Amino acid sequence: MKWTGRFQGYNGGAFRKDIVSGVVVGIIAIPLGMAFAIASGVRPEYGLYTTIVAGILVSLFGGSRFQIAGPTGAFIPVLFVIVMQYGYADLLLAGFMAGVLLALMGLFRLGGLVRYIPRPVTIGFTAGIAVLIFSGQIAGFLGLEGLTKHEDFLSNMRELGTHIGGVNGYSLLTGAICLIILIVLPRYAPKLPASLVGIVVSTGIAALCYPGALPTIGSAFGAIPSALPSFEWPHITMERVLSLWQPALIIAGLGAIESLLSAVVADGMTGTRHDSNRELIGQGVANMVVPLFGGIPATGAIARTAANIKAGAVSPLSGVIHGATVLAVLLLLAPYATHIPLASMAPILMMVAWHMSERRAFLYVLKTRSGDAAVLLLTFLLTVGADLTVAVLVGLALAALLFVKRMSDLAHVTRVLPDPADARGKVRPGAIREDRDCPQISIYTIEGALFFGTTAPLDAAIQAVAERQPRILVLRMGRVPLLDTSGEARLATLAADVEAAGGIMLLTGVQQQPLDLIRQTGLDERIGAHRIFAHTGTAIDYALTRLDEERCRGCRHFAFRECAALSGLRSLPAQQVQGAKQAAAAASATGEPVRRVGL
Repeated sequence: MKWTGRFQGYNGGAFRKDIVSGVVVGIIAIPLGMAFAIASGVRPEYGLYTTIVAGILVSLFGGSRFQIAGPTGAFIPVLFVIVMQYGYADLLLAGFMAGVLLALMGLFRLGGLVRYIPRPVTIGFTAGIAVLIFSGQIAGFLGLEGLTKHEDFLSNMRELGTHIGGVNGYSLLTGAICLIILIVLPRYAPKLPASLVGIVVSTGIAALCYPGALPTIGSAFGAIPSALPSFEWPHITMERVLSLWQPALIIAGLGAIESLLSAVVADGMTGTRHDSNRELIGQGVANMVVPLFGGIPATGAIARTAANIKAGAVSPLSGVIHGATVLAVLLLLAPYATHIPLASMAPILMMVAWHMSERRAFLYVLKTRSGDAAVLLLTFLLTVGADLTVAVLVGLALAALLFVKRMSDLAHVTRVLPDPADARGKVRPGAIREDRDCPQISIYTIEGALFFGTTAPLDAAIQAVAERQPRILVLRMGRVPLLDTSGEARLATLAADVEAAGGIMLLTGVQQQPLDLIRQTGLDERIGAHRIFAHTGTAIDYALTRLDEERCRGCRHFAFRECAALSGLRSLPAQQVQGAKQAAAAASATGEPVRRVGL
């Protein structure tokens, strides 16, 4: 990997800025790391281990200059369910497997695929995760004890309702103090780390005024070690790998989405561009190493990355310093963390949930009352009521179906003829009338993408052509930007039907992608490569040479300028010309509906 671009022009002044930003973000990350770990169902120090190891490795090997990685709120519901179902040891292995998947995604250059996830889906599952995080902190905020943790939202809410009478007033007061600080401090002292100040102040008040009156980290989890755990390779067996492939896939998918979204936010704030594939490789390396030190899965943290940039970060070194800062605090101050009340941690995650809920975007999409609103609402409800995997898969499926429906609504096939009132002979639907319609040549304009979901208009055209049985069929494809094998199959069927009736099919204005597919499938040879034209006029000139002249004699439809000579007249009758002009003008003035096939 080349490092020059990330550190180009680096100097002492930049290093000083990185130190400041790294220390600031490190201080912000300490309470968040512990809170995310506790909410995920594991010991608080595991969150610190993750912050240290992942923060350093993603900064060194990732694709964003400003990315800060660590445990995040988006992972909380997923990791909690994995811990409940499989246990902490299997969570470590699932995280390691997810790291392998992330690295492979980067190596196979799949980083760009994340951008194809519809925004209603991302808003829906993000808002759903926010609800799960917020609801999961109510018990800690109120000081409720003896609750049985469940994997699903409704069961946890019933459990909460059963124990609501056991509210601890001291916990409620401590949580309220911390929450007030989290809300007020950013307004009046935005440079101070509100989460750290909230924990220190609320913990101090609890320790001085009512010691031992509410649950703390120490009473719930025991002492926090003042060191990193020893390196330990996970016990890997085929049976464990097969049982954990789905959790690993969920962690990898969510980690990829979250990290790349964070990198995009950093790009928008700094005017830089990240390398998405390299970022996935960096995330993969970090998630393979973090479990070896007892840490939980990590990804890019949007809020901490933004704070890193606002604090003046210049290079990835700020992320390394952020990890080193957390390590120093762990080594020096870990024993004091045991005195932190759980009620002081709950408001921090409640605020995280509030900020990640995307409530404005959620309401904005809902107000549209469109298919996107349905996708958003369904993804949200499934995230809360079922699980993230089902929510994302169903959301993506519904979004895809709605996209196909919209594209199908835009696609149509229209029968046209040259407009005699137009000096250049442009073809228009309004030029077709009962007394002006060529019985031998049918011209159709196809508009919109022709793929598996939008072939209905072409099917209707096939039926119409079968009924008319023209000698020559001209398809104008200049407005077809995309053709798949389903659309190509319909064209092949149409060509075969026309040929079976003794006619020929001509294509005009075919764009590059449809033309490439037509050549790849050999349809151009079946039609005849010489029957694919760049312009409609050239195709019509060719078609006029292939007419049955006997049928033209005595014909009074005069669909083309050449029809007068072909019918045995020297020129087009003046009455016919005047009638065509009047009809065209009337259609233009009254907005006569276009005659379309398969709308």
